[in-house]
Amino acid sequence: MNEQPRAFATEEVEAATPVPRAPPLRAYEDAAAAEAATPAEPRAPDYLEGFLKPPAAPAGAAEAPGGEIYESVITALREIFDPEIPVNIYDLGLIYGVEVAAGHATVTMTLTTPHCPVAETMPGEVEMRVAAVPGIASADVALVWDPPWDPGKMSDEAKLEMGML
Repeated sequence: MNEQPRAFATEEVEAATPVPRAPPLRAYEDAAAAEAATPAEPRAPDYLEGFLKPPAAPAGAAEAPGGEIYESVITALREIFDPEIPVNIYDLGLIYGVEVAAGHATVTMTLTTPHCPVAETMPGEVEMRVAAVPGIASADVALVWDPPWDPGKMSDEAKLEMGML
């Protein structure tokens, strides 16, 4: 092999350039005291309130995500199960999007494969179940193949049900 002896070089210096030092703590305390002397608006007790939960739908926006009609459509989609896999199609990740406007719902979805045995019946069942939701007058289903479905689109609940977690 290519074995060469290791060589180390050392260099002696008389002095090194000094590293700049932080100002003394007293300077920070003086700045904090000056800042405290100026009146400021009181801080809300919990400034993270609502940070993790989605904002509530504005009044009259039942069709917006988080609204009553929208959530009813999602509930209806969660009641449809893939016949080969014991998981609903929403948690399985087959639903790519739901849009609700003026009583009309459009569901964008895919199937696990283009050769899925329910390719002819599943879109019709989705359309029928969504159209049955109160507040929905009509529904369309757009079946897309791009992006293709993969197990990474499944929710954690679906993965747990399938024994993948």
